Amino acid sequence: MTQRTDVVVVGGGQAGLAAGYHLRRCGLDFVILDADASPGGSWQHMWDSLRLFSPAAYASLSGRLMPTQPGETYPDAGHVVDYLTDYEKRYDLPVQHGARVDAVRRDGERLLVEAGSGTWRARAVISATGTWTRPFLPAVPGRGLFTGRQLHTANHRSPADFAGRHVIVVGGGNSGAQIAADLALDGSIRVTWVTQRPPRFLPDDIDGRALFDVATARRRALDAGRTDTGGVASLGDIVAVPPVRAARDAGLLTAKPMFSQLTAHGVRWADGSRAGADAVIWCTGFRPALSHLAPLNLRGPRGHIPTDGTRAPGEPRLHLLGYGDWTGPASATLIGVGRPARDAARDIAQAVSG
Repeated sequence: MTQRTDVVVVGGGQAGLAAGYHLRRCGLDFVILDADASPGGSWQHMWDSLRLFSPAAYASLSGRLMPTQPGETYPDAGHVVDYLTDYEKRYDLPVQHGARVDAVRRDGERLLVEAGSGTWRARAVISATGTWTRPFLPAVPGRGLFTGRQLHTANHRSPADFAGRHVIVVGGGNSGAQIAADLALDGSIRVTWVTQRPPRFLPDDIDGRALFDVATARRRALDAGRTDTGGVASLGDIVAVPPVRAARDAGLLTAKPMFSQLTAHGVRWADGSRAGADAVIWCTGFRPALSHLAPLNLRGPRGHIPTDGTRAPGEPRLHLLGYGDWTGPASATLIGVGRPARDAARDIAQAVSG
């Protein structure tokens, strides 16, 4: 049976919940369809030692401050899952878990949303599926020859999985630095950290609060036609959360340049030098999870759907939320997603009332 509603939100993580909060305040009828069986979005799948870049108060969704985590300045992923679970219940958001959306299609004056749990006809759709389900692996020569273990950030859990092993961690961003530090501080694991360019640590007093302000200032400058400030990238790539700082200061985070190829039992650099390895962890980022939108034929450069704010000009009934700066300044963060979620809800409310 096909059901009707004003808005279908695809994805029940932080972006989907932020959208639900503002849709409720706009008085719209909506449903949130989430592929995960339980609340918490991608945070429930993160590695054990992950830490936020900001204190709890600066990592909150609209309407509800994240409580502090006892004994921690920077909360861990489990604390975020608890917060999002409470947020969903506190605002009685209509989330259907275990409802994976397969396709969004045009259907006359409405959009047809096809999910495993049923079909919906909506006046608007907010896509908030994030990137976690689309890990990116670079096409490095020899990747198929390596006989050791290969995994992505999305599959890493704990240093206990690599006790007594030599692990090569690939990637110079926050995930690469945090996972390399996590393994190196264990003491029983030999770690080689490789990066495409020399790692750039942000000053120790910079965390997510300042990064959000910088990202917002950059977006405002670009919107006003002023010179690009460079945003967060102008400051550095890696937030020095306590474990990263500890490993760095202990001399455990000295990066080597990217190797040129994988071999059966390790890696080889361009100068001919080699290193054996038992495992490679690819901390090489993610791509937006947009396959459910393929029937709309909106994909643009780099796999992104062009947007004006959060709205897709090629299909004005569609909004994209939480994928990165191209869908709102810092919109892939807890603190940053609130503003574009509010704007999307207001825009939809205006369109529906018109």
